[in-house]
Amino acid sequence: MMTDFQKYIQRYLDLIPSDNWLEELKSVGDKTVSLYSYLTEEQSKFAYAEGKWTLKEVLLHLSDTERVFQYRILAFARGEKSELPGFDEEGYAANSFANNRSLESLFKEYQLVRQSSQILLETLNPSVFKNIGKANGNEISVETICKLIVGHNIHHLNVVEERYFPEL
Repeated sequence: MMTDFQKYIQRYLDLIPSDNWLEELKSVGDKTVSLYSYLTEEQSKFAYAEGKWTLKEVLLHLSDTERVFQYRILAFARGEKSELPGFDEEGYAANSFANNRSLESLFKEYQLVRQSSQILLETLNPSVFKNIGKANGNEISVETICKLIVGHNIHHLNVVEERYFPEL
Protein backbone atom coordinates (compact mmCIF):
# COMPACT_ATOMS: atom_id res chain seq x y z
CA MET A 1 0.00 0.00 0.00
CA MET A 2 1.27 3.46 -0.90
CA THR A 3 1.93 6.03 1.79
CA ASP A 4 0.48 9.54 1.52
CA PHE A 5 3.93 10.77 0.52
CA GLN A 6 4.20 8.15 -2.23
CA LYS A 7 0.73 9.09 -3.51
CA TYR A 8 1.69 12.77 -3.43
CA ILE A 9 4.81 12.33 -5.53
CA GLN A 10 3.23 9.74 -7.83
CA ARG A 11 0.81 12.36 -9.14
CA TYR A 12 3.83 14.28 -10.48
CA LEU A 13 5.66 11.22 -11.78
CA ASP A 14 2.56 10.09 -13.68
CA LEU A 15 2.66 13.32 -15.72
CA ILE A 16 6.03 12.52 -17.33
CA PRO A 17 5.17 11.36 -20.87
CA SER A 18 8.16 9.06 -21.44
CA ASP A 19 10.81 7.08 -19.58
CA ASN A 20 13.50 9.46 -20.83
CA TRP A 21 13.07 11.99 -18.03
CA LEU A 22 16.31 13.78 -18.92
CA GLU A 23 14.94 14.55 -22.39
CA GLU A 24 11.60 15.49 -20.84
CA LEU A 25 13.44 17.92 -18.54
CA LYS A 26 14.70 19.76 -21.61
CA SER A 27 11.34 19.56 -23.35
CA VAL A 28 9.28 20.93 -20.46
CA GLY A 29 11.88 23.65 -19.91
CA ASP A 30 11.56 24.68 -23.56
CA LYS A 31 7.77 24.63 -23.28
CA THR A 32 7.87 26.81 -20.16
CA VAL A 33 10.17 29.29 -21.88
CA SER A 34 7.92 29.35 -24.94
CA LEU A 35 4.75 29.87 -22.91
CA TYR A 36 6.17 32.66 -20.77
CA SER A 37 7.83 34.39 -23.72
CA TYR A 38 4.39 35.38 -25.03
CA LEU A 39 3.43 37.23 -21.85
CA THR A 40 3.57 40.95 -21.38
CA GLU A 41 4.69 42.45 -18.09
CA GLU A 42 1.04 43.28 -17.31
CA GLN A 43 -0.19 39.76 -18.11
CA SER A 44 2.48 38.25 -15.85
CA LYS A 45 0.79 39.92 -12.86
CA PHE A 46 -2.43 37.99 -13.49
CA ALA A 47 -3.84 35.50 -10.97
CA TYR A 48 -6.94 33.53 -11.96
CA ALA A 49 -8.57 33.95 -8.54
CA GLU A 50 -8.03 35.87 -5.33
CA GLY A 51 -5.39 34.22 -3.17
CA LYS A 52 -3.86 32.35 -6.11
CA TRP A 53 -0.36 32.99 -7.35
CA THR A 54 0.34 35.37 -10.20
CA LEU A 55 2.09 34.03 -13.27
CA LYS A 56 5.27 35.68 -11.96
CA GLU A 57 4.91 33.83 -8.66
CA VAL A 58 4.35 30.53 -10.47
CA LEU A 59 7.53 31.05 -12.48
CA LEU A 60 9.60 31.88 -9.42
CA HIS A 61 8.02 28.92 -7.57
CA LEU A 62 9.33 26.67 -10.34
CA SER A 63 12.84 28.11 -9.90
CA ASP A 64 12.70 27.92 -6.10
CA THR A 65 11.46 24.34 -6.07
CA GLU A 66 14.00 23.27 -8.64
CA ARG A 67 16.78 24.74 -6.53
CA VAL A 68 15.56 22.82 -3.48
CA PHE A 69 15.44 19.64 -5.55
CA GLN A 70 18.92 20.33 -6.96
CA TYR A 71 20.34 20.58 -3.46
CA ARG A 72 18.67 17.35 -2.41
CA ILE A 73 19.98 15.60 -5.53
CA LEU A 74 23.49 16.88 -4.93
CA ALA A 75 23.45 16.01 -1.23
CA PHE A 76 22.15 12.47 -1.69
CA ALA A 77 24.32 11.82 -4.75
CA ARG A 78 27.34 12.74 -2.65
CA GLY A 79 26.27 10.42 0.16
CA GLU A 80 24.75 12.86 2.64
CA LYS A 81 23.34 10.93 5.61
CA SER A 82 21.74 13.83 7.49
CA GLU A 83 18.04 14.44 6.99
CA LEU A 84 17.27 17.51 4.94
CA PRO A 85 14.43 19.85 5.88
CA GLY A 86 11.22 20.30 3.95
CA PHE A 87 10.17 23.67 2.61
CA ASP A 88 6.92 25.56 2.77
CA GLU A 89 6.09 26.54 -0.80
CA GLU A 90 3.43 29.01 0.36
CA GLY A 91 5.92 30.68 2.70
CA TYR A 92 8.52 30.84 -0.03
CA ALA A 93 6.03 32.41 -2.44
CA ALA A 94 4.84 34.93 0.14
CA ASN A 95 8.43 36.00 0.76
CA SER A 96 9.62 35.89 -2.84
CA PHE A 97 8.54 39.40 -3.87
CA ALA A 98 8.17 37.97 -7.37
CA ASN A 99 5.64 40.63 -8.32
CA ASN A 100 8.21 43.36 -7.58
CA ARG A 101 10.59 41.91 -10.17
CA SER A 102 10.48 42.21 -13.91
CA LEU A 103 9.20 39.28 -15.91
CA GLU A 104 12.50 39.39 -17.82
CA SER A 105 14.44 38.90 -14.57
CA LEU A 106 12.29 35.93 -13.49
CA PHE A 107 12.44 34.46 -16.97
CA LYS A 108 16.24 34.65 -17.07
CA GLU A 109 16.47 33.11 -13.59
CA TYR A 110 14.26 30.18 -14.61
CA GLN A 111 16.42 29.56 -17.68
CA LEU A 112 19.65 29.61 -15.63
CA VAL A 113 18.24 27.33 -12.94
CA ARG A 114 17.10 24.88 -15.61
CA GLN A 115 20.49 25.02 -17.32
CA SER A 116 22.11 24.27 -13.97
CA SER A 117 19.78 21.28 -13.47
CA GLN A 118 20.58 19.97 -16.94
CA ILE A 119 24.31 20.09 -16.26
CA LEU A 120 23.98 18.53 -12.80
CA LEU A 121 21.74 15.68 -13.95
CA GLU A 122 23.63 14.96 -17.16
CA THR A 123 26.93 14.65 -15.29
CA LEU A 124 25.82 12.51 -12.36
CA ASN A 125 27.34 9.05 -12.36
CA PRO A 126 24.48 6.61 -13.06
CA SER A 127 25.44 4.65 -9.94
CA VAL A 128 24.14 7.45 -7.69
CA PHE A 129 20.58 7.48 -9.04
CA LYS A 130 19.63 4.73 -6.57
CA ASN A 131 21.11 6.59 -3.59
CA ILE A 132 18.48 7.17 -0.92
CA GLY A 133 18.28 10.17 1.34
CA LYS A 134 15.77 11.58 3.75
CA ALA A 135 14.06 14.94 3.27
CA ASN A 136 11.08 16.31 5.13
CA GLY A 137 10.78 13.02 7.02
CA ASN A 138 10.58 10.86 3.88
CA GLU A 139 13.08 8.61 2.18
CA ILE A 140 13.54 9.29 -1.51
CA SER A 141 16.00 8.32 -4.24
CA VAL A 142 18.11 10.67 -6.30
CA GLU A 143 16.39 9.44 -9.46
CA THR A 144 12.93 10.13 -8.05
CA ILE A 145 13.91 13.71 -7.16
CA CYS A 146 15.26 14.17 -10.70
CA LYS A 147 11.92 13.01 -12.06
CA LEU A 148 10.05 15.28 -9.64
CA ILE A 149 11.69 18.33 -11.23
CA VAL A 150 10.11 17.29 -14.51
CA GLY A 151 6.69 16.24 -13.18
CA HIS A 152 6.38 19.30 -10.94
CA ASN A 153 7.12 21.61 -13.88
CA ILE A 154 4.58 19.78 -16.07
CA HIS A 155 1.96 20.05 -13.31
CA HIS A 156 2.35 23.82 -13.11
CA LEU A 157 2.37 24.22 -16.90
CA ASN A 158 -0.92 22.34 -17.00
CA VAL A 159 -2.37 24.66 -14.35
CA VAL A 160 -1.14 27.73 -16.23
CA GLU A 161 -2.63 26.52 -19.52
CA GLU A 162 -5.96 25.49 -17.95
CA ARG A 163 -6.58 28.30 -15.46
CA TYR A 164 -4.54 31.31 -16.53
CA PHE A 165 -4.39 31.33 -20.29
CA PRO A 166 -8.14 31.00 -20.97
CA GLU A 167 -8.49 34.26 -19.01
CA LEU A 168 -5.71 36.17 -20.79
